[in-house]
Order: sequence, then C-alpha cells, then structure tokens
Amino acid sequence: MKLPKESRLTFGFLVAILAFAPSSLSAETLDVMKKELDRAFEALQVEEEPPYYISYEITEDAVASVSGGFGEINSENHTMSRYLDIDLRVGDYSLDNTHPVGNRGFGGFGSRGPTMIGVEHAESLQATLWYRTDAAYKAAVAQFKNVKSEIQSRVEADDKSGDFSEAPASEYSMDREELVSDTAAWGQKLRQFTKPFAQAEFIQSNAANITGEVETRWFVNTDGTKIKTSRALYRMVVQATAKADDGMVLSLVETFESSSAEKLLDDEQILTAVNKMIDDLEALRVATLVDPYTGPAILSGRATGVFFHEILGHRLEGHRQKNEDEGQTFRKQIGKRLLPETFSVVFDPSIDRWGDIELSGTFKYDNEGVAGERVVAIEKGVLKGFLMSRSPIEGFPASNGHGRKDYGRRVVARQSNLIVEVDDPYSPEELQELLLEKVREQGKEFGLYFDNITGGFTMTGRSMPNAFNVTPVLVYKIHLDGTREIVRGVDLIGTPLTTFSRVEAAASDYDVFNGMCGAESGWVPVSAVAPSILVSQIEVQKKASSRDIPPILPSPIQGPIDTSIQLFGGE
Repeated sequence: MKLPKESRLTFGFLVAILAFAPSSLSAETLDVMKKELDRAFEALQVEEEPPYYISYEITEDAVASVSGGFGEINSENHTMSRYLDIDLRVGDYSLDNTHPVGNRGFGGFGSRGPTMIGVEHAESLQATLWYRTDAAYKAAVAQFKNVKSEIQSRVEADDKSGDFSEAPASEYSMDREELVSDTAAWGQKLRQFTKPFAQAEFIQSNAANITGEVETRWFVNTDGTKIKTSRALYRMVVQATAKADDGMVLSLVETFESSSAEKLLDDEQILTAVNKMIDDLEALRVATLVDPYTGPAILSGRATGVFFHEILGHRLEGHRQKNEDEGQTFRKQIGKRLLPETFSVVFDPSIDRWGDIELSGTFKYDNEGVAGERVVAIEKGVLKGFLMSRSPIEGFPASNGHGRKDYGRRVVARQSNLIVEVDDPYSPEELQELLLEKVREQGKEFGLYFDNITGGFTMTGRSMPNAFNVTPVLVYKIHLDGTREIVRGVDLIGTPLTTFSRVEAAASDYDVFNGMCGAESGWVPVSAVAPSILVSQIEVQKKASSRDIPPILPSPIQGPIDTSIQLFGGE
C-alpha cells in the first residue's frame, strides 16, 4: 500500500551483508553480538564523550519471487540479504546526537549507504561489529558537537521532552522460519491466474507477482535486551489496466497475503477476484464521469480501513507531535472528541488475525526491542494517546512498542494493526437508509458509495496544506430509489479535522485491509480492520486523466473472456 510522503533518510549506520545461499548464522549470533556490544560500550566509556546507549540489529531477508502477466512468466528471483543497523548515542537521554537541528529534520542523519561484507563465522561478525561501531562512534561525536553548537542559536522548543526514553530489558528468541519457495509451482499458478486477462481484448496491461519472504531479526542493546524474531510473509499482487474512450487509464489492484504459500494460493479465491477485476474494468470503461461533488457518502469496511490509516493513523504517530516541521494536527487534542461516542480506535500488534483473515501488522517486539502494546488511541470518540517509539513527547514519556523501521532507516513511531471498534452498529441496509436521508436533507440527487480504495497520500507537514488525497478505484452513485450506478474519475480529498467531524455512524460489516506502508522509516507491513461508515459530507475532485486515445490497432486476442473457475493444473 503506497502512502507517499516526503522520504527523509535518517540517522542510522547501515551495512548490507549479501549472500545467495542459506544463512549459516548460528544460534549463538545473539551471544556474539552481545559480547561485542558490551566490549565496545565498556571500552568507549573512557572517551571524552562516551556513548550512553548502543544497539545492534541484524536483519536477514530471504526472498523468492515469480513475476509475469497475460498467462506468461517474465522473471524469477531468489535473494538472501543481511543488513546491520547500529544506533549509537552520545550525550544523554535529554539531549544526544540524534537531536533535530538545521535542515536534518526529525530523527537526525542519513544512512551511510550499504557495504558488502560477510558474517559467516563468529570472528567475522565480531570484526564487522568492531569496525562499524568505531565508525559510528566517530560520526556520533561529530554530530553531537554540531547539535550542541546549533541549539545555542535556536529558540527553546515548545516540547521540552528528551531525545530518548528508558525501556525495560527483554529476552526472547524464536526459531527461524524457513522460506518455502517452489517457484516452479508458483509459476504454474501465476500462468493460470493471469491467463483470463489475455482473453479480454480491452485489458491493456497485466502484471502479477508471487513473493515469499522470511525476515529474521537479531537485536541486542546496552539495556540488556536480546531478541530474535522470524516471520514469513507470502504475497500475491495482481494488477490490470484498461482505457476508456476519453483516454482515462483505469487501474485495479488486488493483493493477497498469508503466512504460508499453501494458504496464499487459493485457486477459487484468486480466480474469482481476477474475473471480478475483468468485469469491473469492463464496466468502468463505459462508466459515467463524476463531476466535483460534496455530499453524503458511505465507505465500505475496506475503504474505511485505508481512510483511517491515511488520515488519522499517520497523525497519531508520536514523533509528528514533536517535529516542528509537522502540522501537529492532534497534539493539543488529548481529551477532546474527534469521533462519535460510539467509535473507538485501537492499534494492537498482538492480534494476528481477524476471523479467518491473517493480519500483516502483527509483531511481538518493535525495532527498538520494546514489546508491542495495545494502544487505545481513541476511546468512545475521545482522543486518549499516540503511538510511541522511544522518542518521548510531552505527556507520553515512554514507548508503547510502536518504534518501527525498514533496514537502513532510523526508527520512528509507526502504525501496526489499526482496528475501528463501534458500539451498537447499524446493519448495512440501515446505514444505506441513513445515507439516503442525508441525501434528501441536503437536496442532492445521489450519495456516493466507495467500495474500494487502494491508497493515496496524506500531507502532515506545515509547508503544504495539511490535507489528504486518497484513491478510490470502485465508486458508485446511490440514487434516491436505492439503485447503484458505477462511476469513475474521482479522488477523495479533504482535511482531517473537518472530515472526521462529519463521521456519523457505522455498520456491522467489518472488513480487512492488509498492505505495506511507506514513510520516513521505510516500508513496514500494516493492517486496518474497520466497518462501513457514513460520512455526512465528503468532497471529491476529478482524477488526473490521460488524453491519449485508446489503441488504434485491434487486439490480437480473440474470443470471449473465460470466466470459469479453473483448478490448479488446468489449461
């Protein structure tokens, strides 16, 4: 799930350790890391600016993938990569070398870039840690001198909390997951799943990818934490485009995720989704364009999940309340009502599924070695708290286990499993009746129903309007008689405080969105669980559109679309 925001590389010392064979890191890796960590920390205490905190994190990423489209395979890849991140801090918890000054923005400095090394044996790993820790220390001392110099010429910050917070030591270890990567079978599946697109002459492009990934992390720090976690994630993404007669490019994407390849590649589920994509694209090609509109709308459960993630979730990330470049939308809103009293919003990384659907935003420990906690952000409509890493803010001095990152990036507070909980929900039919009441009250001819949203972007900073633009891909007019008409060409826009003040009710039809979220600390897996909601007034604008005419040459594909469900092995 793409959530674009200005990408700011941040303080962290990265070493990429590349291999193309199964890892030989032993079960003693944590002990080797801890031994060298303690040795380095003790040795550096005699320096003029000794470190007060050091952490090592090794991330091993085993990936296998097959890509193709239109019933054919384009590529197959297998990679094994290992990365080392070092967080070394000089100064103290109140002020250290990561303090934002100058044009560095929140979180400090950029990555030094990857360096290829090997860590197949304990001695090799120790030497790598020694060399990179030495470089990290020298850079941190220089940065801290810069920090102390620059803060002399800056006015005192509104938020006087420190740069880092204390956290309890934790010990946890799990076995490494094994990557199951039968790419030959995956290729056969991919051909089967994408063949229907080749039978639809109006489909202009089709791409699909089946990926298996196992991420294993080893983490130690000078607080005494020693953690090893491993997680498998299998994903299939299917994308297809068509073009309307007026030149508008129409695109649909479906994503499937599971903790096992066997559960992921469900023939009936995927082929049903593929055939629906084809039918929807055919309908969208001749659908009516919607002019700019303000009025009542219903968002499906899936659309609501993306909507809350984009517009609310990012603004509840703790560092955004402190960063002077951020809009700080909700910083002064603690204890104030943001939603109806029937609504609560929680973030819970400990939940691994919702019904039969696995959740992607699940984890036991975050990237700072802190156990992921259930966070009640909004309770009965009232804002209660924020998602916190170990970077404190006023009123929230400690982490709640939401410090997350991709390798090579600096940790910031990020979302996990967002869950919108609603008391006394309406049935979907009752929610539609409420919508039609609003349509009549406002003198409109129709309301809108957003069936699916693929993502979008939200601007949380001060340099541009503090607004959002999310991307609906399936939108319907709901007429006063209750009939639905598919439409196209709209983006859902607005500002957060106004939009959330217009949320009025919710239904009982929960749905799940799983995806990847991109922000300052890289890409992390997230989930959103939510019901359909009624918003008394939304705003849509026209979507950007190509003026290129549809293809002049006829498609070489002949014959009707085969919409039958073919079981694995069928041709």
